[in-house]
Amino acid sequence: MPIRYSYSEIRKITKGFKDKLGEGGYGSVYKGKAKSGRLVAIKMLCNPKANGQEFISEVATIGRIHHTNVVQLIGFCAEGPKRALIYEFMPNGSLEKYIFSREGNIPLSIEKTYEISLGVARGIEYLHQGCDMQILHFDIKPHNILLDENFTPKVSDFGLAKLYPADGSIVSLTAARGTLGYIAPELFYKNIGGVSYKADVYSFGMLLMEMAGRRKNLNAFADHSSQIYFPTWVFDQFSQGNDIEMEDASEEEKKIVQKMILVALWCIQMKPSDRPSMNRVVEMLEGEVECLQMPSKPFLSSSPKRPVGDVGDNSNPTSSSIQSDTSGKTSVAASAGKSEVMEKTRQATYQSDAALFIVFPKRPAQSSMAETPHCPVVTGRHYHKTVHRNSRCDKKNHEEDKARANEAKGAAMDTKAATTQEQRPP
Repeated sequence: MPIRYSYSEIRKITKGFKDKLGEGGYGSVYKGKAKSGRLVAIKMLCNPKANGQEFISEVATIGRIHHTNVVQLIGFCAEGPKRALIYEFMPNGSLEKYIFSREGNIPLSIEKTYEISLGVARGIEYLHQGCDMQILHFDIKPHNILLDENFTPKVSDFGLAKLYPADGSIVSLTAARGTLGYIAPELFYKNIGGVSYKADVYSFGMLLMEMAGRRKNLNAFADHSSQIYFPTWVFDQFSQGNDIEMEDASEEEKKIVQKMILVALWCIQMKPSDRPSMNRVVEMLEGEVECLQMPSKPFLSSSPKRPVGDVGDNSNPTSSSIQSDTSGKTSVAASAGKSEVMEKTRQATYQSDAALFIVFPKRPAQSSMAETPHCPVVTGRHYHKTVHRNSRCDKKNHEEDKARANEAKGAAMDTKAATTQEQRPP
């Protein structure tokens, strides 16, 4: 059971909140040293919604978690409005700084990256099936995977987590929760399926894809515009039997990466019912790549296969104007400025099937998408209108809307003036 600390003790442990490790939407994290000499990470929660008793109940549940791949809750503070969680300190920080290329960081080997992915999968599996209550994390991403001195991964940050009965039933949520790029589509679009533990499976799939590719899934400055959204590009490569080029990688390492990508593609299937459980994900990662089948295209579209470099649907009259070279692969002109590249990226991603959920996750305000003004969004192979305006028609539509609004305003003022004149006594 976690130890309860007073706020004054928390201040003493952190030496007046001197060493700040990081900050997130739910609070700031500080490094501290307990009386025993053990290093700890203390998360001070900002604007906690739960009352004191609810907070303590949730702490008691999370405090019973003991798994090598889940960060351990050591203590807590619940004194008036002050809320704090005390975790074991992870000296190697988060996974985020190791899987993305950054100056000064030593990249992880493919073997170590695979071991970390397997550890994360086991940690999430434990949260789903190893406790009295099912714990849904809802925010699986590289930043929330911490690494100890041996690079053993620990699932951390339960700020968005929810506790549910362990029967795996559909859960009720009033709002989408998580981080863009990792949120399961059913949290936005209820007609895809109910929200369940499969939402964490989707998030893990997006994380696993980034670990295998050693890049963000959405990269504005990829070598070719077809590679802007990595899951789409890698699915097309695998579908056509192409190998992913890897410098200085052995055959065994190539098989590991291929296995990680295939498992990720299974995890990010659009319908929750098509995704495996985390128990099955662990089995797939532990097994041989030859035993894995190629999944269906994990996006909204079920259309015929496109050319490798095809980002948008060329039949769409409002598709982005990305130039093609003679090899048939689309590419952004080298002389394009940063703003032009970003605009082309936005349009390409905007039309890239599942990328709708990555870039434009907000649900339309109207019940019918067709009733919403302006430009198209992919839904299956049909295009409906939504509030996001296509760059070609944006200026024109805006001017027309403004002119219509001015005309309507003028007409209303004329009508009001006439009515006032009629009602004025002689």
